[in-house]
Amino acid sequence: MAEEAEKEVTTFEDFKLNRQLLNAIEEAGYEKPTPIQLKAIPIIMGGHDVMGIAQTGTGKTAAFLLPILMKVKYAQGMNPRAIILAPTRELAMQIEENITLLGKYTDIRHTVIYGGLGPKTQIETINKGLDILVATPKRLMELYLKGELILKEVKTLVLDEADKMMDMGFMPQIRQLLEVIPRKRQNLLFSATMHPKVVELSEEFLEFPTRIEVTPQATPVETVSQVLYQVPNLRTKIAMLEHIIKDKEAFNRVIIFTRSKKNAEDVAKFLERREYGEVRAIHGNKGQNTRINSMEAFKGGDVRFLVATDVASRGIDVTMVSHVINFDVPFVYEDYVHRIGRTGRAENVGAAITFANPAEMYHIRKIENLIRMQIPEQPMPPEVKIHDITFDEQQAIARDIDHQKRSENPDFKGAFHEKKGRHKSNFEKGKKKGDPKNSGWQKTKKKGGNRR
Repeated sequence: MAEEAEKEVTTFEDFKLNRQLLNAIEEAGYEKPTPIQLKAIPIIMGGHDVMGIAQTGTGKTAAFLLPILMKVKYAQGMNPRAIILAPTRELAMQIEENITLLGKYTDIRHTVIYGGLGPKTQIETINKGLDILVATPKRLMELYLKGELILKEVKTLVLDEADKMMDMGFMPQIRQLLEVIPRKRQNLLFSATMHPKVVELSEEFLEFPTRIEVTPQATPVETVSQVLYQVPNLRTKIAMLEHIIKDKEAFNRVIIFTRSKKNAEDVAKFLERREYGEVRAIHGNKGQNTRINSMEAFKGGDVRFLVATDVASRGIDVTMVSHVINFDVPFVYEDYVHRIGRTGRAENVGAAITFANPAEMYHIRKIENLIRMQIPEQPMPPEVKIHDITFDEQQAIARDIDHQKRSENPDFKGAFHEKKGRHKSNFEKGKKKGDPKNSGWQKTKKKGGNRR
């Protein structure tokens, strides 16, 4: 049935959408349905439960929104008939923006609720009447338990980015929600990866779902080219970054991902000092309004560089991002897929560049196993100066490599342990001779005390 629908449908008109939606689609500049839309829309409109394996940037948001807008049709009653759950406020806001875009010629009422700010305004909007609610799980349950939300009329439930929701620990809130909404409803679950907990969740609440997979699990979108540079240390990463972004024409709208808030701030300050273009940093310590304003400025083309931690990797929907630069390699391997999915969106061409120090190469190999491909590697350009590594960074990398070896081989003791072992054996050797003056302990003490 799905294959037959896919053969028949080639345009948005073929989905038998109403004229209000078709006009909005045309004005939004959507020319033809993407593969996920071709597969999912007919099945969702047929009322079936769906499990969709699709990355961000493939058009999956419209794939579930268009059938929901057709189903809801017009404003009616006071309580939501469709709920869309998203893991982060950025993604929830992005989905709500898409509802505004696609539902502009309807009278359907919708809003988005999320944490990080007081609920008063959100409650006031809900009390005016609502048809579609977009929410993060925690805020949704918070307002429901306060008695501010009535969920007995929900006919459709969507879980978007389900794998991220599992990573963020939202399973308890989702289970709570499943207990209070009507059993007779349509369920749609979308995920970029087949996380074990996603499988567990799908078995709990999907009824005979149709599985739709537009690309193999956790593989990068085909429109993104990838390249890897082995960069020995932090200062050389900065030098490498400076070298590649000098091409302003090619690197015109760039997202730079770091693993820590500190690195995000440091990279942003460096770019500001060198005046390479407008730059904004977004991470967990930034206030909600600051993050929203930074995103809007980047989307509008006023900002050349957006430096972000993974908190933002799934909430950025900008179609013309020229490059994603992984300044640091993510330790949650699925995040690599989501990071590079910020470029090459909506079938545009994009590029992803990754810098990896010796310790991070371990994680690169794990990422390559996940995406089932080897990331093409390039040598460092000769013009880039290789800086000496600091003692602290060298120690940190050595500790990381020790940790990696230990995780692969539990019997591996590590360089620090071996030194400690040798120290202990000298002490035991001195004890055996029965002469405390000649013991390893005494020798260590004379040289400046216990080295530990």
